[in-house]
Amino acid sequence: MSELQSSPSRRSLTDKAYDHVRGEILRGELPVGTVIAEAKLADELGISKTPMRQALQLLRTEGLLEVGPRRQLIVRGFSAGHRNEVLRIREALEEIAVETACRVITLEQIDQLQLTLLRQKRTVDAHDEEEFLVLDEEFHIQIARGANLPIVAQLLEQMRGFARLMRLGRTQPPEHLQDILVEHTRIVEALEARDVAAAVRALHDHLHHWDHLLTATEVGEAGSGATA
Repeated sequence: MSELQSSPSRRSLTDKAYDHVRGEILRGELPVGTVIAEAKLADELGISKTPMRQALQLLRTEGLLEVGPRRQLIVRGFSAGHRNEVLRIREALEEIAVETACRVITLEQIDQLQLTLLRQKRTVDAHDEEEFLVLDEEFHIQIARGANLPIVAQLLEQMRGFARLMRLGRTQPPEHLQDILVEHTRIVEALEARDVAAAVRALHDHLHHWDHLLTATEVGEAGSGATA
């Protein structure tokens, strides 16, 4: 049995380090290309290097960190090619989820999706894009859970980190968030109607619209000389 498996306290420290570093990456406090200083991060949290090292390896496995040219761990960047790969993987996973959910999701779980839509509407009204994006990610994972597909849900949990990194520095106007809310509503309506074709079509429209918004933002930044 490994040290990580045998020691609950060690696992707790690893979790603490993982959550801390992951949060800083997803908030942009550790920008793309940043060299990860293991000792400095461990000192900040008041822990030893061992749980920090284990947490960083988890983040590398998750894909948020990669090995740089000098064998150091750095925050991973995402090219247009990476984004296309993430979209295709996410689309495949979520198509499985909505097709299955159309058959097995319960009315109580649909009610939970409706509640998430209501919370998203409130964030649109409050111009709270950050919370909207958190709920956007949770919405898609809820569908996988409603489909009783825990592995798909876990993989989507991992994908949300990639999606958050690709969105960093890109602000969407309120009307775009409203459009996404409408698309989510169509997905839920199709799930409630048990209409597989409509659910898959609504999902595809939603994912490709979101990818289009990211691409349009990048083009605008390039034209204005802005950097992400």
